[in-house]
Amino acid sequence: MEEFPLEPVQGPCNRLEGTISKRATIVDIARVAWVTPKTVSRALNDAPHVSAAVRQKVKEAAKALDYHPNLAAQSLIARRSFLIGLTYERPSPSYVVELQNGALSRLDDERYRLVVLPFAYVASRTEELGKLLLRAGLDGVLLAPPACDQPLLLDMLERQRLPYARITPHRDLGRGLVAAMDESAAGHAVAQHMLVLGHRQIGIILGDPSHAASGSRLEGYRRAFAEAGVAIDDALVVTGDFTYDIGYRVARTLLSRKQRPTAILAQNDDMAVAAIAAAREMGLSVPQDLSVAGFDNSEVSRTAWPQLTTVNQPVQQMAWDAADRLIALLDGNGAPERAQRRDHAHELLVRASTAAPAIA
Repeated sequence: MEEFPLEPVQGPCNRLEGTISKRATIVDIARVAWVTPKTVSRALNDAPHVSAAVRQKVKEAAKALDYHPNLAAQSLIARRSFLIGLTYERPSPSYVVELQNGALSRLDDERYRLVVLPFAYVASRTEELGKLLLRAGLDGVLLAPPACDQPLLLDMLERQRLPYARITPHRDLGRGLVAAMDESAAGHAVAQHMLVLGHRQIGIILGDPSHAASGSRLEGYRRAFAEAGVAIDDALVVTGDFTYDIGYRVARTLLSRKQRPTAILAQNDDMAVAAIAAAREMGLSVPQDLSVAGFDNSEVSRTAWPQLTTVNQPVQQMAWDAADRLIALLDGNGAPERAQRRDHAHELLVRASTAAPAIA
């Protein structure tokens, strides 16, 4: 049986008498709905032992009063922060936006809030990152590359029972919640595209070597070259660190060679766009003199001119998926089939930045 306050509001429960000038509280809702504050709290948090009729009456009163829950108070009562962390290491700005948008779109209308925790040099400061995450008062954390591939970090989080979800990891894929994509297969697809067009002198701009994605994409390139019977020229393989500035510098180095490449495979879109800029400054046309392909299908790939051939890595979708299953775990709704690995498909997007090589 539901309890009622000592001084109920007279008349229909959905009518408001007088004007409430201060911010509404659960006490105000209790008076309007003619129940106790404890019942209001249970109803708003969808707790058991509250009838459907009372739950609806409470929520109608809360809506009429324009009630907004105090997250700090909820945290104190539940002994939880309702904070989910997202940590990543200095990748391209467009990649970060995709990550954040994916997580935020899942948290929309949820009681959870996102805390963004960028961290530099994860591979050499893994324990420091782990301590930061454990001190941040999080309920759970989303781990983007390269944090998602650090066994020491995963060990620390598991020992302290901090739930986590991993976005595009490459190692120990059976560990924790995983949103994965086969980056080797994606690398194979884009390299194969260049080879089918007829390119043989192909420059490769690698990403940060501490990111496992760089090695996986290169593995895919190598398989495509081997299948085509083409040797990779190691002199045309350079490291761009996933950044525009370094990508631009190494692209100029490649294009300054006496036998310059007719195509460039860049391991992300920022470096690919940097290669296009370098080519133009050196008087080369894309794709007439140089074909360029990137990776990620980030916003910059669609606004570049010409538009960039790239691999669609569904970063936003994977971040949404990781956040969704982490929330399910935190709320006790994580069924076993949801709790481990989920694979996401890549897609090769052929646009105007690639074409057959010019005939010498």
